[in-house]
Amino acid sequence: MTPTLAREANAPTIFFFLASLPERKDRPRFFVPQPGGGFAPITWGELATGCEKLASFLLDRGVTKGSAVAVCANTRWEWAAAAIALMAAQGALVPVYPTLPPSQLAHILGHSEASVLFVENAEQLARVLSVWDRLRVRTIITMTDIDVRPLAQQCGLDSDRLAAMTFGWQQATAQGGDSLAKAPSRVEQARERIELEDVAYLVYTSGTTGLPKGVPLTHLNVGVSGADWMACNGSLVKDGDVDILWLPMAHLYGLGQFFLGNNAGFVSYFADPARALALMMEQRPHVFMSVPIFWEKLMLFARAASPEPAAQYEKLRAITGGRLRFCLSGGAGLAKEVKEFFYRAGILIIEGYGLTECSPNLTMNRHDDFDFDTVGKPVPSVELKIAADGEIVAKGANIFKGYYRDPEATRAVFDADGWFHTGDLGAFTANGFVKIIGRKKDILVTAGGKNVPPANIEIKFKDFPLITQAMVYGDGKKYLTALIDIDDGVARAQLAAANADVGRSVRDNQTVVAWVQAAVDAVNRDLASYETIKKFVIAPAPLSVEDNLLTPTLKLKRAAVTKRYQRELEQLYQQAKE
Repeated sequence: MTPTLAREANAPTIFFFLASLPERKDRPRFFVPQPGGGFAPITWGELATGCEKLASFLLDRGVTKGSAVAVCANTRWEWAAAAIALMAAQGALVPVYPTLPPSQLAHILGHSEASVLFVENAEQLARVLSVWDRLRVRTIITMTDIDVRPLAQQCGLDSDRLAAMTFGWQQATAQGGDSLAKAPSRVEQARERIELEDVAYLVYTSGTTGLPKGVPLTHLNVGVSGADWMACNGSLVKDGDVDILWLPMAHLYGLGQFFLGNNAGFVSYFADPARALALMMEQRPHVFMSVPIFWEKLMLFARAASPEPAAQYEKLRAITGGRLRFCLSGGAGLAKEVKEFFYRAGILIIEGYGLTECSPNLTMNRHDDFDFDTVGKPVPSVELKIAADGEIVAKGANIFKGYYRDPEATRAVFDADGWFHTGDLGAFTANGFVKIIGRKKDILVTAGGKNVPPANIEIKFKDFPLITQAMVYGDGKKYLTALIDIDDGVARAQLAAANADVGRSVRDNQTVVAWVQAAVDAVNRDLASYETIKKFVIAPAPLSVEDNLLTPTLKLKRAAVTKRYQRELEQLYQQAKE
């Protein structure tokens, strides 16, 4: 059964917070960092009023049901306001990572046919203008003050024409307010015309190969997913809870945290990733959502404080503010060691599993029903099973209907019975929890004819905080090798704890190499002989999104990494003693 989605019939969940405005309107919804230090509050009422004026401006600019409106910015309060405003005007949100290379940026903005673009700064706008001839953008709204004329001239564009279609944030809000004063109910009327099957988000999956695919998610899809989340762990969040919002809002994880805060009544402090951990001690959040690397860093900080476990747990509670009630880890698997360390300190970290196409959750651990070796049990609205070949397949109201303008890709992921094929291999435990085993694709065939899914091996390295990425290599080879990426900060911390010299580089440090070898040996012990990693090389530099070696969600781009480091990997075979 589809969960109840609204307090009133057919009211999309995106706007649930409006019903609570009478009691919340004068309370802070956001605290926004200021250039001189400190934070400035934005109340619920100010947010709602600003969004309504901005939505009115978008209506003036021709946004209507189904119009694609893109947001390209780092996480900030204007990102959140733009998302609400464009959907109130019946638009479809197209989230865009600000770090994308121009080719992917051109594809997303062009393929979605975005007519309006919110952009944060001059650097991001310059990237857009470099592919301007491939776009259909008619209106640009800047979140910061940008002089567009010199940027246009640098790109050989008509500066007068570009300036005429570009509006600063305050200018757009003021013009929208003027239109709203003449027709006070125009935004409310547009919002009331939204139907549950209308597209709320058009999200482009970052894919490890090829161009990103557009995933249309309806108000029904995301509403069901939100209702599932609340059914699983809603009792852990309360009105007035403090959270730190730093995750990329271009990802459903960060966007979901924002909308959860709207419905649950959070007080959100905006932070960039570099400030997020320090802010925990200052603002003492009740809610913190993160990717694994932050949880790992917190554990290492705590362990460095004392050799005694009790003192380590006390330190962990101190550096996280002492009020954490709900913690979520996502984006990649979190090492069991980290989850158990936090739990012994009285802090439960929840993990789940999902895909963009599923809005995103398929499974989730519950606060009163969890297993650290798994990604939880299916959420209430999802039917999940394991196919004959071990692939996880799903049905549910949260699952999309098909890729945008890509029927071939759609046919590839839905079978004749309507099951969505995730591409992930999994298994149910005896207690009904789901374990992720690996990826169905990316099979290596060794020279001995053995089929090896590399992801099944790579996932085993998630239990080693020193190792951030492991890419298994060896298609057509006599044995397998691997490229290993490490966390330089973790390496330095471990070297300091061991009173060992760092030397020229942690990546060349023989102690670090020995630690990586120990991790490889530990993984190999659980593998068949033909699956074991015989040799490895540590990446000379960290793998990054900017170098196009990782997706924005920090998944390996296998083809790109292989191309970049093929010489180093092939040398592992050349050095072999036959």
